[in-house]
Amino acid sequence: MKKYVYGLPAVALVLAGMVGCSGNKSEGAKRYLEPSNIDQTVKPGDNFFQYVNGAWIKNAEIPATETGVGSFTELDKSTREHLRGLLEGAAKGSNAKGSIEQLVGDFYAAGMDSATIDKRGYEPVKPVLQKIDALKDAASIMSLVPEMDKDGLGTMLGFYVGPDEKNSAVNIFSIYQSGLGLPDRDYYFNEDPATAKIQLAYSNYVKALFALTGADSVTALTNAITVFGIEKQMAAAHRTNVELRDPKTNYNKTAVADLAKRQPLINWPVVLKTAGVTADSLNVAQPAYYDKLNEMLKTVSINDWKLYLKARVLQKSAAALSSPFVDAQFEYSKALTGAQKLKPRWERIYQSVDGNIGEALGQLYVKKYFTEDAKKRMLELVNNLEKSFEHRIGNLDWMSDSTKVIAKAKLHAFTKKIGFPDKWRDYSKVSVEKDKYFEARVSAARNEHEFYVSQIGKPVDRTMWQMTPPTINAYYDPTRNEIVFPAGILQFPFFDPNADDAINYGGIGMVIGHEMTHGFDDQGSQYDKDGNMKDWWNKTDKEKFQAKVNQVIALYNSFTVLDSLHVNGALTVGENIADMGGIAIAYDAFKMTKQGQDTTKIDGFTPDQRFFMSFAQVWRSKFKDETVRQRVKTDPHSPAMWRVIAPLMNFEPFYQAFNVKPGDKMYKPEAERIKIW
Repeated sequence: MKKYVYGLPAVALVLAGMVGCSGNKSEGAKRYLEPSNIDQTVKPGDNFFQYVNGAWIKNAEIPATETGVGSFTELDKSTREHLRGLLEGAAKGSNAKGSIEQLVGDFYAAGMDSATIDKRGYEPVKPVLQKIDALKDAASIMSLVPEMDKDGLGTMLGFYVGPDEKNSAVNIFSIYQSGLGLPDRDYYFNEDPATAKIQLAYSNYVKALFALTGADSVTALTNAITVFGIEKQMAAAHRTNVELRDPKTNYNKTAVADLAKRQPLINWPVVLKTAGVTADSLNVAQPAYYDKLNEMLKTVSINDWKLYLKARVLQKSAAALSSPFVDAQFEYSKALTGAQKLKPRWERIYQSVDGNIGEALGQLYVKKYFTEDAKKRMLELVNNLEKSFEHRIGNLDWMSDSTKVIAKAKLHAFTKKIGFPDKWRDYSKVSVEKDKYFEARVSAARNEHEFYVSQIGKPVDRTMWQMTPPTINAYYDPTRNEIVFPAGILQFPFFDPNADDAINYGGIGMVIGHEMTHGFDDQGSQYDKDGNMKDWWNKTDKEKFQAKVNQVIALYNSFTVLDSLHVNGALTVGENIADMGGIAIAYDAFKMTKQGQDTTKIDGFTPDQRFFMSFAQVWRSKFKDETVRQRVKTDPHSPAMWRVIAPLMNFEPFYQAFNVKPGDKMYKPEAERIKIW
């Protein structure tokens, strides 16, 4: 029941970045820019991403277990090793019962016991499958489905709890479109060869799941075709990823009584009671989906519904079942991402621990690997970026003074969260037995469900985090008006307390500026300083802002990623605005530092050049084509190269730092450069 927040791409998507380290002033010191990674055959003004990273990209090899490599994967690798040590130590230790160490250690040990898991086969999920077999009609379906959701086996209902977007001080229960096995609605309708390959792999996966639970090959194939058909009906009622970016159309507060009349077959009073939800009203984020679901409860046969529910439950459970289920899931993943080899078991189980009891693992992580000095240094950077952003708002030539006052007030109202939560989540109700991994995951899911349900109608707890401390990521939440930087991202290449300011401001400084700008992108700009969806702009300023947003969309639409595949400017516009604002805000803050006002070269590069090179190397990466295609379709972030090139094409200090002239491929006439924040 977690709500999506706007931020950098999740680690599960493998953030693009750089590998290695490089140069400082003194001989033998850590080097923060590695000259050997530079492609000297490329002019900085033609393709700055390739100039900084080209030699590395040429030589980089993607491991069979990965979908890409880069600075984020290298940072993730070192963090994973730290976490592996913590998990293995906790699993082997003699820990007090009820302690964080015991919970984390036993959960990890349960997941690592592959012999027991393989011996059990799909026994853990048989009780759920038997309940599905016993279904008789729509009413019985809608009594069982919310029970499965409690266990982390959600099928066609999407639930979350978070601040009411028009009354952000209070939590509201919301429902959103759900029900699909493929990543996005368009995967059911696109007919290009790459998508057709994924559709076939998905159908084969569903077929394999039915075969592993006893169906013969012909029946398993027929069942898979039926499931795909049901999901395709659901997908037709889904909003597109671009449509999901409009907060106003995705806020539809509705009385439960009215919803029950509109969608009687879903039987909302029973669904909510079974889910433990007590509320007179809720937000129906995408009403058309639930209208369609209500219709399908009448038109789809009970036997077909049973097949659909079994397929979805098996998909949700596969990673916690025996090896044949894990292998079947990976075969589908290969077509989707391009990965060729299953990740080692310890890595998969660490991700499960982080996903199920993440703040327990986070407590162990920050105790050993995060310092107060790092937190203080980071807060200093955040405060400097805030001053920089305030100055930039004050100098905007397209915004009126009255709107500037409100914008600055919102900026200064940001809650700044660094490293880890002040208050940790309670996992005392999570039950873990070392020989029952599946049940441990279910217990954690139940704990999560009960926690969020308990928050409905209550004041928003603004100490809560929506990422775990080891996460290599950051985010902005518009309903809480907060910027959040977990401990995991506060490492090189983003941040190093010993690095020169050019490196830190080009790395983590840009990330800070990026998250701050999210408060003023096409979505964040629709929320006020208290997190309420509210129009605080005057009409003329809003029109000027929208014209600039349209310019950003058009620019990114022009970028070709693979073959005829282009960046989706409308899908990525929020992140693109944040990238453009982030680099500008970070640069201005850097110029306030001693090094920023100096011209002393390090390794032959000026401070300004090092700033921009630090920014570019953060996104150093190389990905499988399959992963690139998936991200272009579903990820609100542009591919790494364009995250570097496009902001710099529109930023005058970059032109000066690298003497970019007319005729260079990145050159844009000054009158055509886009400046928003």
